[in-house]
Amino acid sequence: MQPLADVRVIAIEQFGAGPWGTLQLADLGAEVIKIEDPSSRGDVSRYVPPFQDGEASLFFETFNRNKRSVSLDLRHPDARGVFEDLVRVSDAVYSNLRGDQPERLGLTYDQLKHVNERIVCCSLSGFGMTGSRAKQGGYDYMMQGIAGWQSLTGGPDDPPTKSGISLVDLSGGYASAIAVLAGLWRARRDGVGCDCDISLLDTALHELGYFGTWAASRGYVPPRRSLSAHAVIFPFQNFPTADGWIVVACPKEKFWRQLCDAIERPELAEEYPSFADRDRRRDELEPILEEVFRARTSDEWLAVLATAGVPSAPVNDLEAALEEARIVEYEHAALGTVRQVASPLRLSGAEPPLRAAPERGADTEQVLVELCGYEPERVRELEAAGVFGTEKGAANG
Repeated sequence: MQPLADVRVIAIEQFGAGPWGTLQLADLGAEVIKIEDPSSRGDVSRYVPPFQDGEASLFFETFNRNKRSVSLDLRHPDARGVFEDLVRVSDAVYSNLRGDQPERLGLTYDQLKHVNERIVCCSLSGFGMTGSRAKQGGYDYMMQGIAGWQSLTGGPDDPPTKSGISLVDLSGGYASAIAVLAGLWRARRDGVGCDCDISLLDTALHELGYFGTWAASRGYVPPRRSLSAHAVIFPFQNFPTADGWIVVACPKEKFWRQLCDAIERPELAEEYPSFADRDRRRDELEPILEEVFRARTSDEWLAVLATAGVPSAPVNDLEAALEEARIVEYEHAALGTVRQVASPLRLSGAEPPLRAAPERGADTEQVLVELCGYEPERVRELEAAGVFGTEKGAANG
């Protein structure tokens, strides 16, 4: 049995951060029922190129495998009753809307506790549900700018630079999934649900980590280093080799001594014996190491460093990186074979589920009949009233 097989989540979500958060729950066995707005043809990520066919896209597949889809126009006057019937049989309501939207749409705990006292209501937004920015939309690239990430990324002379992937979105998704699980644990223990107010900005600022502590406590602004170097620990960075690049990491003094022996320069360990020495004199030490590493190929150096016990790794392109990955695959009606990197959440005792992302509205009738006890005739009435969309076939995509 999957770890979260007894958990049901209603998700009002789209694009990246929110679907990534509920994906973690779905990959652990939770039943995630994705509410899609028929007026906007569902989740916008269904239409993200370049690998897209109609309402199917590899982008959408990445964030929405193992979920179900219900078409429901939450603005329709008859939709509220349907939504509350879903809430009644669920454990959590999850949304990634603008911060002011959950209350406007009736998605907060105070607005739903009369239906289900144990419901956990999680909002993941750009700036949170309160404060002057609650009505503002927020996206990953913006957060990397506001939270100072771009000022820390890249070389000394580079313009402000974002990370290569949307790390704030992904981190916000993980943070919201943790919040949901904590809320569910408390609800099952105490019998009372709650609101979870998670923002991308709070997540990005929290992930400043020790940089945030240094800056807040001592006003320290870490310098931007060349070669993707660590701000204060040296060597802990990329080095060019005869045919590429490698990462060399010496976050412990013993690794520095082992490195000096491996490159046959033991005198360097005596001349630069401590973290502080190497940081202070990195401008003279870095060129020495660069010259050493340029003398041999990446594979040769990685073999030498592995034998010496020095942490090191290749700097891969995507093709080489995927050779390291666990890949799962399935067949999709429109997209053919879909191959994805497997979830890192590996718990013993149960294989993770693997189902293609749902077609828009594909599960509407089944969910309402099986979970809410609706008769098929009632579903037809709601469909005719436009609760699932005003155009014929909207509920089915």
